[in-house]
Amino acid sequence: MERHQNLQSRRYRWTVFACALAVLVVAGAEALRWAHVARSKAVPTLPKAVSSGRVALSELSRSHIPMPQGVPSAHASALTALAGDRMLAFWWAGSRESGPDVKVYASRWHNGGWSPPWEVASRASLGKALGFGVRRIGNPVAWTDRDGRIHLYVVATGLGGWAASRVAHMISADHGASFDVKRVLPMSPLFNTSVLVRTNPVGTGDGGWWLPVYFEIGIKYPMLMAFDAEGDPTWLGRIGERTTTLQPAIVPVSNTEVRAWMRDASDEQRVQHVTSRDGGHSWEDQPPLNMANHDTSLAVIRLSSGQFLMLHNPVEAGGSSRSTLRLSISNDSHSWRTVADVARGPAGDEFSYPTMQQVGDELHVTYTHQRQSIAHHRYRISLGDTI
Repeated sequence: MERHQNLQSRRYRWTVFACALAVLVVAGAEALRWAHVARSKAVPTLPKAVSSGRVALSELSRSHIPMPQGVPSAHASALTALAGDRMLAFWWAGSRESGPDVKVYASRWHNGGWSPPWEVASRASLGKALGFGVRRIGNPVAWTDRDGRIHLYVVATGLGGWAASRVAHMISADHGASFDVKRVLPMSPLFNTSVLVRTNPVGTGDGGWWLPVYFEIGIKYPMLMAFDAEGDPTWLGRIGERTTTLQPAIVPVSNTEVRAWMRDASDEQRVQHVTSRDGGHSWEDQPPLNMANHDTSLAVIRLSSGQFLMLHNPVEAGGSSRSTLRLSISNDSHSWRTVADVARGPAGDEFSYPTMQQVGDELHVTYTHQRQSIAHHRYRISLGDTI
């Protein structure tokens, strides 16, 4: 009996050793693969400034994107511009976050209105295409390439929670009517898990783009994945050294200088800020902004006039972390002033996960409204005094 137990014990130790070795080999291979990839010299695309003057924003309309019938919860919208001043919105909707019935939906903006929504992805469709079980799906992020193809990135998990997530890359060649699953993005040495997406990609001069991503298991940190013009990943890099920031909003300032603002999961509770001076290859942590951030997602873009716009959740007396959604503007990306409160309610209300797109002379804003729908505000952008 003792000999049998010793044999079982040795087998168990060898099994544990073999599993640990396999994990180390995979982790090492992944680390070496990304460490030795030649990084592209492509620089980010800058908006063509039409004026350095101040900007006036006048609200044109506010509405809600049509929801699928009988679906009570919605969250995490994303926008991508199409030719002809058109636009697509993506979001997830279902009975609740992480619910088995959650699906990613899309709607098209054209001629001043939103189309009825259609289904883009579900647990079943992603699981069938990827070849493994998908337990839940989450944040979508979209990018339209120079050939008009739409690249959609969707968070999907197998076992475990969001910290065990992967990112599925889907492509549409018919303006979003249908999508084919291209790959699971190779972003983590932990079998490509524990990485998520949330914020807008940034175009590069060679027709490629940068996709902001973030790692979240135990610690949290932002990263950047670069794609070439064909939509293939070329390199992956970490943004800054902090271990409590996520969901980076990346904005180019010049051909070499890039800045990013992040959601803060630390005790500082401020908007975190990093800068790159070599085109996104290395990043330096900056002091946090004097703007509250109680672990909430934000959005930042640069207008064609050169100013920076930020959508964020300030925390005010009598409110809560997501009960106010504010639009702020900056000329230098350091000092910010309030433009308007896009949404405001009592403590416990939720107006969160904002995103923005400039389409022509209009600014489009979408955000989660009370976890029940996706709200849409439209502003006219003109020169003058900022409201």
